[in-house]
Amino acid sequence: MLQRVQAKVENPRYGQLIIGPPGSGKSTYCGEAYKFYRELGRKVGVVNLDPGNENMSYEPVVNVMELITVGDVMEHLKLGPNGALMHCAEYLEQHIDDWLLPALRKLSASHNYFLFDCPGQIELYTHHTAMARVFERLEQERYSLVTVNLIDSHYCSEPAKFIATLLMALNTMLRMSLPHVNVLSKADLLRKHEAKLHFNVDFYTDVLDLKYLLEKLDDDPTMRKHRKLNEAICSMVEDYALVSFKLLDAFSTDSMLRLRNHIDKANGYVYKAGEEQTVNSLLACAVGAETEARRQQHDIEPYTKQQ
Repeated sequence: MLQRVQAKVENPRYGQLIIGPPGSGKSTYCGEAYKFYRELGRKVGVVNLDPGNENMSYEPVVNVMELITVGDVMEHLKLGPNGALMHCAEYLEQHIDDWLLPALRKLSASHNYFLFDCPGQIELYTHHTAMARVFERLEQERYSLVTVNLIDSHYCSEPAKFIATLLMALNTMLRMSLPHVNVLSKADLLRKHEAKLHFNVDFYTDVLDLKYLLEKLDDDPTMRKHRKLNEAICSMVEDYALVSFKLLDAFSTDSMLRLRNHIDKANGYVYKAGEEQTVNSLLACAVGAETEARRQQHDIEPYTKQQ
């Protein structure tokens, strides 16, 4: 008689790969998320993979700037900041087995959840392969990863920038080939430029019918000349139907809790039954079981209604 074999992963490890353009709030999120997850009782640590990150609001458990820095590369190889950052990413890839992985293994007894603060140069994820290979190597080491792509919510107020954001997010999702959560950061500032939004906030978070956004682009004579290109980009984004966004105020506990649910679903932490103790709460997080009215109340209204 065949016996059921239950697969068991020894010492499961989880990670968030925090990416996004410069100024999107990656380091701020890492600092606030570190405090948030510590309060939940997780054995969390922040790993700085940005060799140009000189303004960290946290103490990293592993810091790539001990291996290489953008400033040193610019000085010794006479490269510009972008070229230097790409060189650093390639150098990190070359030394992942003799530097990064050994450093993480030393933390295995005290940490099992990591926030990876990644470089902000978007070409590293849309055109270059070094960071993708680093992430792939972490997966091979049995890290359950999710890419958290932070994008400044201010881009919603300009149709051209929002369409570019959609294309960038889709490209990154396809190239990374990892569970992915797109986040509109600094959502608490949406109230300040809500009057500039052409549509309700859920139009942007759910990426609804983009033909209405194309019509707004036609109001700009410069963009009108590129209508066919914009139509093709929007059509491609809609055909894949992969991109949507979550709103985030990194300084709000409620907002961080909502985002935590989505991230835990994506990297599988929810099934570990970490903070969730009941079957109902596990299922609610796993399948996103809530009414549209409740979703609006918690995901949209806190960022649009005047307090």
